[in-house]
Amino acid sequence: MEFIEYPDRDLMMIDLANHLAGELNEALMTHDQASIAVPGGSTPGPVFDALCAADIDWSRVTILVGDERRVPADHERSNERMIRARLLTSRAAAANYVSIRPDGETLPDISAHLPLSVLVVGMGADMHTASLFPGSADLEAALADDAPDLMLVEAADGLEPRITMTGRVLSEAMSTHVLIAGQEKRDALEQAANFTRMEAPIRTVLANATVHWAP
Repeated sequence: MEFIEYPDRDLMMIDLANHLAGELNEALMTHDQASIAVPGGSTPGPVFDALCAADIDWSRVTILVGDERRVPADHERSNERMIRARLLTSRAAAANYVSIRPDGETLPDISAHLPLSVLVVGMGADMHTASLFPGSADLEAALADDAPDLMLVEAADGLEPRITMTGRVLSEAMSTHVLIAGQEKRDALEQAANFTRMEAPIRTVLANATVHWAP
């Protein structure tokens, strides 16, 4: 794991956007297509605001979300809604967006876009990442070596059920970045070293990840 500490969040967001643009361009130098999976929530929004204007052949890039709430695509808590508003715009409007939403109970086939060229994830104070929650009844299956690419899972604390990329898909990404901010998240990250993946699902991606942190 590489840990990068920034003096402030604005600088972190711009630097991470530059990292991602560089890695996508590198991937496109050796492959016809590149794929990037990104998190939802409010934290990565400024990264997307910068990344969407990057000079990339976006027509050869596929964008996916690492997890999604089972709400309508235009719902205020939908990750897709935020990504369409802040990433799939400017130059990045030419990218190919692949939804992980199920058709009924049938999940889409994302295997053509794997392994992911670039993965960006966040982490909760409970050390969850994507929708891999400690204590979840679905977690053991989602972390199994033979897990499918996507799974329907329940969320903690009565929140909306989710769709998530499984631990295998996350861990096989060619490049991984973890974006966190605040002392609580840094403390949780340090504590994760003392726990198993079942107790701290973020450990699924940490070994080969670059962690970006600002106060």
